Amino acid sequence: MKSKSFLKSWGAEYVSEDRVRFRLWATGQEKVTLRLAGKETPMTPADNGWFELQVDNVAPGAEYNFVLADGMAVPDPASRAQKDEVNGPSLVIDPTAYAWRNSEWRGRPWEETVVYEMHFGTFTPEGTFRAAIEKLPYLAELGVTMLEVLPLSQFGGTRGWGYDGVLLYAPHAAYGSPDDFKAFVDAAHDHGLSVVLDIVLNHFGPEGNYLPLLAPDFFHKERETPWGAGIAYDVEEARRYIVEAPLFWLQEYHLDGLRFDAIDQIEDNSSKHVLVDIAERIRAEITDRPIHLTTEDSRNVTFLHPREADGSVPLFTGEWNDDFHNAVHVFATGESHAYYQDFAGEPEKRVARVLAEGFAYQGEISPQSGEKRGVDSTGQPPVAFVDFIQNHDQVGNRAQGERLISLAGADRTKVLLATLLLSPHIPLMFMGEEYGETQPFLFFTDFHGDLAKAVREGRAREFEGHAGHEGETVPDPNDESTFMMSKLDWNKLDSNEGKAWLAMTRELLALRQQHIVPLLATAGGNSGKVIKTGDGVVAVSWTFPAGTLSMALNIGETAQPLPDMPGETIFALPAASDTLPQHSLIVRLAARNAQ
Repeated sequence: MKSKSFLKSWGAEYVSEDRVRFRLWATGQEKVTLRLAGKETPMTPADNGWFELQVDNVAPGAEYNFVLADGMAVPDPASRAQKDEVNGPSLVIDPTAYAWRNSEWRGRPWEETVVYEMHFGTFTPEGTFRAAIEKLPYLAELGVTMLEVLPLSQFGGTRGWGYDGVLLYAPHAAYGSPDDFKAFVDAAHDHGLSVVLDIVLNHFGPEGNYLPLLAPDFFHKERETPWGAGIAYDVEEARRYIVEAPLFWLQEYHLDGLRFDAIDQIEDNSSKHVLVDIAERIRAEITDRPIHLTTEDSRNVTFLHPREADGSVPLFTGEWNDDFHNAVHVFATGESHAYYQDFAGEPEKRVARVLAEGFAYQGEISPQSGEKRGVDSTGQPPVAFVDFIQNHDQVGNRAQGERLISLAGADRTKVLLATLLLSPHIPLMFMGEEYGETQPFLFFTDFHGDLAKAVREGRAREFEGHAGHEGETVPDPNDESTFMMSKLDWNKLDSNEGKAWLAMTRELLALRQQHIVPLLATAGGNSGKVIKTGDGVVAVSWTFPAGTLSMALNIGETAQPLPDMPGETIFALPAASDTLPQHSLIVRLAARNAQ
């Protein structure tokens, strides 16, 4: 079945079989010319700074640029695909050409979710959409249910994390074509795997962003973000570009959801916040399958994640829970620099509170900022929180890109992975975590000239005297070897250690599906409580309509008393005993009718 075309306000669109409409908002330009397949045609000015042109007999794959009055040729800001790099020609794409096999796919419920975060460029040796398809049977057998892919919008150079994208509608050409990504999504659905995309709506990257030149009104120069001038979400044309992008990816590529990056940097004074606008439109326009929308927000807020009386989600489904990661990281490593200082001093109490209530900070003063952070999160259901012990950000933003296994050791990391996978929160694993990957995941880019120098020097300054790293030891982000070092080492799967890690992960995910998931569909707020224990031990229980789940862990070096935990033991590491030995976890479940 061929797909329908999502009609964007901006860019090139087929309006009939071979007729394409080109639209560009360019308030900063007196005239704009379309260069299509080597021929230049003036575009027609329209109201409010728009330029338009319809052209007949345009074949899919035709190259085009917009040429400005001074002769400068720029890509389409709403390009569906680039010929190759971000500054080059855009391609006319027929979005209906791909024949979907799984057009009847109806997704998976949120409570089943186990997220696997992956970066296409480093996931396989080839670093392409097509190569990743070959790994899908492995991921399905592993027991994950959702693949969350790092941002795909075309960015400068060939390699990078994707968070500096500038062409919001175009899949990064180095990974493959739009149809290649559709084939990946289609194949994932073949295996019962959902696919969600990490999307960046808070800024544009430093290379290939021509919007300030084309339409200065796209930005509020007086409103700064960490990455430059803030986007003018209250300007209609800019808002359309931003609001339509999430809908485009969901509909054009049959995705199952989106993760919205750093939304605390999206400042909008409109009567309806742009994020609410986006979520409401998605809920109204896509009703044939569940769509899962998660946010990353350092403020620890809950207003974007309400639940209806029947448990349905009117806006966003869940929140990336940095508090869980940070508390666990301090608990396991003892590090207390930068934002980790908020979790220093009895970190086990922070871990326990996060597991029981959601956030560690619910209005208390943050030692790092000196200001109040967070709101009461006890009323949120456990599935409103996406937890992780490592991810691209927390690994890659270390100077040497070390994974947790290299910092805390294998024994502690196993306990924490089991904690993650058997808690009632939604778990997220970073690619390779399932087999004990020790390869680093570094910060890498592909910039040149002054921009490359600025990134290299800025990265080095960032870590001067930071967590024991000297500036000169930081790998150069622009050196290709930094990228190559970050690729997964799939050969580790053939080692005894890799096989043992993988077997444990599969066992944990099978136990989650069997015992934890059935509790979650009816799980509401105020379900968790901290169990009183000795120092260095974390113990929590959750009471649900279907039963009570209890968990206790000890990642210390000495045995501790086992707290009172009712029910049957469903998992113990090592074998269950009357105490909590060093590096141990015990999980018990008491069914409601057995209590």
